[in-house]
Amino acid sequence: MTMIVERDVAIPMADGVVLRANVFRPEGPGPFPVIMSMGIYGKDIHFADGYTPQWAVLTKLYPGLATDGSTGRWLRWEVPDPERFVPDGFALVNVDSRGSGKSPGYLDPFSPRETQDYAEAIDWAGTQPWSNGKVGLLGVSYLAIKQWQVAALRPKHLAAIVPWEGATDLYRDWSHHGGILSNSFTEAWWPRQALVNQHGSAETPHRDRETGERTTGPAAFSADILKGSRSEHPQQIAEHPLDDGWMRERTPDLSRITVPVLSAGNWGGPGLHLRGNTLGFERAGTPDKWLSMHDGTHYESFYLPDYVAMQKRFLGHFLRGDANGWESEPRVQLSIRHPGRPSLRRMEREWPLARTHWTKLYLGDRSLGWTAPGDDAVLDYDAFGEGIDFTTAPFDTAMEFTGPLALRLWVASSTVDMDVFATLRCFAPDGQEVVFTGAHEPVPVARGWLRASHRALDEARSTPWRPWHPHDRVEPLEPGTFVKLDIEIWPTCLVVPLGHRLVLTVAGRDFEYPGRPGRILHNHQRDRDATIFGGRNSIATGGARESFLLMPLIPER
Repeated sequence: MTMIVERDVAIPMADGVVLRANVFRPEGPGPFPVIMSMGIYGKDIHFADGYTPQWAVLTKLYPGLATDGSTGRWLRWEVPDPERFVPDGFALVNVDSRGSGKSPGYLDPFSPRETQDYAEAIDWAGTQPWSNGKVGLLGVSYLAIKQWQVAALRPKHLAAIVPWEGATDLYRDWSHHGGILSNSFTEAWWPRQALVNQHGSAETPHRDRETGERTTGPAAFSADILKGSRSEHPQQIAEHPLDDGWMRERTPDLSRITVPVLSAGNWGGPGLHLRGNTLGFERAGTPDKWLSMHDGTHYESFYLPDYVAMQKRFLGHFLRGDANGWESEPRVQLSIRHPGRPSLRRMEREWPLARTHWTKLYLGDRSLGWTAPGDDAVLDYDAFGEGIDFTTAPFDTAMEFTGPLALRLWVASSTVDMDVFATLRCFAPDGQEVVFTGAHEPVPVARGWLRASHRALDEARSTPWRPWHPHDRVEPLEPGTFVKLDIEIWPTCLVVPLGHRLVLTVAGRDFEYPGRPGRILHNHQRDRDATIFGGRNSIATGGARESFLLMPLIPER
C-alpha cells in the first residue's frame, strides 16, 4: 500500500495557536481510523539520532526493527512506526505539543492547556475528510501520561487509548514518592529531552533527516525569549511539596475515562510509570479495559512484533469494528517473572487477582518471618547509612507473589521527620542477588517510600494492600516517640524459587547497587535537609508494635 506523508500540517487551536503535525495515511479517500500521538520529544527527530544508545539496544534485541516490514525511515522515540500501521489501513498523526518542535507557544509539560490542546487536536483529526471519525491514542511514557489526562476530558472523537508505560498521578507517580521529592530524573530529563526541543531553539543539535533543517522550526529565539516562553518544570514541582491544586489539575480523574483502555505496564518501572498503569486500569471508568504487564527495558516491548500485533488488534476492533475477537481477550495479561529464566505469559480476569492470599511477613530482630516474633525489639540505624536488612529463611517451596504490597512500620527518629525507603530484594542460595532488567536501571523486586510527616491516611481510599496518603498536610514527629506508618509498595511479580530468600532493606536514603548509580533518586538538598532527615532512626518490632510486610501470595490454580 502506498503511504501518503503530509508534513507540518496545521492544527488550529481555539486560542489562535497553530500546532504542527506529521500525517501518514493510506493512499485513497478512506475514511480511515486515526491513531494519534502528541508530545514534546520532536516529531522530526529520528529515533537513532535522538536516542542513539537506546536505538543500539533495541536493534540488538529486535534486528528486524528497520528491515522486517519497515525501512525505519519514520521511526520516532516512543511513538508508533507509520510503516507498520498504515499498510493495515490506519492513518497516523504525530503532533508536536505547544512550545515544542515546530509548534509555537508556551512550553508547559502536563499542563491543563497542553491537555486541552490534545483534546482539540483529537477532534480536528476526527473531522478530516480522510478520517472515519474515530481517533485512538498510542504512545509511551510522556505520550501515555497525556493519554490519561486527555481521555478524562472526553473529546467527542476519542474512541480508545493505549497508554504504554505511563503514570497517572503527577504527585504520587512522577514527582513525589510517598511525599519525598523525586528530583534526579526530572532534573536530567528536562534539559536532555524537553529544552533541547523547545520551539525556536537555535542551539538544538537535532536535524531533520529529510530536510537537514532544525527540528525546532525556522525561528531562532534568544535565550531570554526562550526562557520566557516556558515553565521551569523541575523548579515548579519542587515548589509544590504537597498534593495541592496545582498538582491535582495535572492529575486526571480516572473515573471520567469512558473509552476502551489497553494499559501496558512494566514490572521494572518502580519510581515512574508502573503504579500508574495498574491504578489506571483499576480506576478507569470504562467497562472496556485491559491490563498487559511486561518486563524488560522501558522502550523495547512497544516495538516488538507480538506487542505491535496486540496494539493493532485492540485499535482495529474499537476504531473500525474489526471482528478480530478482541472482546474475548482476557482482561489481565501478565508476564510472570522467574529468576534465571524468561518470563511466562499468563492470562487472568482481574487486578489485583481475586485468589490472592494476603500474607504477612513479620519483621523481627533483622528477620522476616511467617509468624509474629515472640519478643519485641528496637533496631536503630543512621538515616543516611546503609539501613537495616530483614531476611527470610530460605524458601522450602517455590512461591509466587503478584500484586501490590504494603509495609506497616513502627518508627521513631531523633529529629522531627524521617524518610523511609523500602526495598524488597531476592537472593539465590549462593548469596547472589536476583536483579531484573528494568525500565531505567537494574531493579530489585519492589520499592516503596514514605515521609513520616505525611503518614496521615485517607481511610476512604485506602485498602490493606494500598494505603492512600492525601499528602495535604505535614505532621512533624516528636523526637524519640514511635508512630505507625503504612507504606505503599509499588506492585511486583516474582516466583521465589526453592532455596531463595527475600530481604527487605529499610533505609533513610535511596537504595543503589554498587557501581550502578540510580537514575530515579531523591536527593534534593532543600527537600532532604540533613538536619531534619539525617538523624538516627528506629524501627520497633513485635508485641504491641507489630511491623510487617503484606505480600500478595498467589496459590497455584
